[in-house]
Amino acid sequence: MDNCGQAAADAAAGDLVGRRIVLGLTGGIACYKSAELCRLLVKQGAGVQVVMTEAAERFITPVTMQALSNRPVYGSQWDAREPNNMPHINLSREADAVLIAPCSADFIARLAQGRADELLSLLCLARPAARVPLLIAPAMNREMWLHPATQRNMAQLAADGAVLLGVGSGPQACGETGDGRMLEPAEIVEDLVAHLSPKPLAGQRVLVTAGPTFEAIDPVRGITNLSSGKMGFAIARAAREAGAEVVLVAGPVSLATPRGVQRVDIRSARELLLAVEQQVDAATVFIATAAVADWRPAQAAGQKIKKDGSGQVPALDFVENPDVLARVAQSERARAGALYCVGFAAESESLLAHAQAKRRRKGVPLLVGNIGPATFGQDHNVLLLVDEQGVRELPRASKLALARQLVAEIGARLP
Repeated sequence: MDNCGQAAADAAAGDLVGRRIVLGLTGGIACYKSAELCRLLVKQGAGVQVVMTEAAERFITPVTMQALSNRPVYGSQWDAREPNNMPHINLSREADAVLIAPCSADFIARLAQGRADELLSLLCLARPAARVPLLIAPAMNREMWLHPATQRNMAQLAADGAVLLGVGSGPQACGETGDGRMLEPAEIVEDLVAHLSPKPLAGQRVLVTAGPTFEAIDPVRGITNLSSGKMGFAIARAAREAGAEVVLVAGPVSLATPRGVQRVDIRSARELLLAVEQQVDAATVFIATAAVADWRPAQAAGQKIKKDGSGQVPALDFVENPDVLARVAQSERARAGALYCVGFAAESESLLAHAQAKRRRKGVPLLVGNIGPATFGQDHNVLLLVDEQGVRELPRASKLALARQLVAEIGARLP
């Protein structure tokens, strides 16, 4: 399958295929973001049923949301379209999740008090709470967000089992700047997908390394490689979706940090080792996807090395970088089984032979191999899983899809 065909297949198999989401809108200027949120949910394969409060209809029309969701919008608890006149029961029983975005300060107070005087709050109260999660994306002025009453109501919602997605920070429609903005639609979708995902790594603490390292020759030049970090970032996201606490140690790449993941930026192999040593004692799983430079210049020049017109190339002496994976895999915790280590091998040829040899040399239970030149910078990959039982291929797919398969494999192998 070519790249275009693979992209189409990935889009057809969205993260929310078969999921039924009630998308609730309450009054606030952030309703304009809800149109894009609805579009993204549908794009991911979800069936979206929009429910709007009367205040929400002051900011965006039901016609807009109906066009985006391809379903009639509900706004009244007395809606006669329901044969039994109970939309609060019917809609909540059909849902896999109720997502309120934006959720105003007033509506947060309604939920905290258990009020049920219009359809959306009634639906939230009537939903089977053990089966249908309630996710809240607040949106309000910064002073309203910081007010003790709002914080008290949020704490009550959390105690009642609601999932609070947090807020963004920045310029607000009122002209002020601070916390209280509704999260961006893509962030909300990522959080929703994570919440609805299986949790094979629940209770685990995962440390992931990703991207290249950069070894300075002088202040403007260095030795690096073509790793984009996409596979490692996808693994960090998949591990978070799977219920783990995740720390991502990232080389110099231009990628957004996955939601809910703690990121530590590094540049060189020695900085990578230091960051790993600072984090690994708290980890139960270590996944080394970073493409670490094997060597570095013995001494980086303090100033840019200039050509002198002689045609002679300056001599560079190299020393070997620390083997981060081997050090971690040979640590006392790893040998005792308290830390599960996964290595990566990016090869240019003879992938199976090199991967098998590297697994034995590093002493890791699982080694994941791929052909580096065919995957660096790409959105898709093919992975080879090598362990002491043998070899298994994960066929070509998006890096996120492969990351989720790998995370599931790791979860199944943990004691």
